Amino acid sequence: MSNVAPRPTRISHIGIAVAALDAIIPFYRDVLGMPEVPLDDADGAKIRAVHAGESLVELLEADSPDTPIGRFVAKRGPGIHHICFAVDDLDATLARCKSAGIRLIDETPRVGAEGKRIAFLHPGATAGVLIELSEY
Repeated sequence: MSNVAPRPTRISHIGIAVAALDAIIPFYRDVLGMPEVPLDDADGAKIRAVHAGESLVELLEADSPDTPIGRFVAKRGPGIHHICFAVDDLDATLARCKSAGIRLIDETPRVGAEGKRIAFLHPGATAGVLIELSEY
């Protein structure tokens, strides 16, 4: 058995759906002075990020209207899409969610934009907030 204590859950990033990355990046980068972080595109979205202390702000632009971000922007307009919490053990956290009756979008982890294992929880089970879980 390991003597290493689990790391506390923390905010990994906040995902913000935007209409156009090129129009909003200058606000975060130049006006607020938040350094850009290169990220790969994923899930039908072009993704750019900026550092916000120890967390990131991911800015997500839809590749097409039929992607999750495209549907979100069409229905609700630009805005906060999700919050991501980094957890020490994603499999154990998902098992606790299942035991607690939390509806999962991803029953098993998959690889996300930062190359980390991720899973989403359904907003109907989390007070209307789409929550992403990411392994440290």
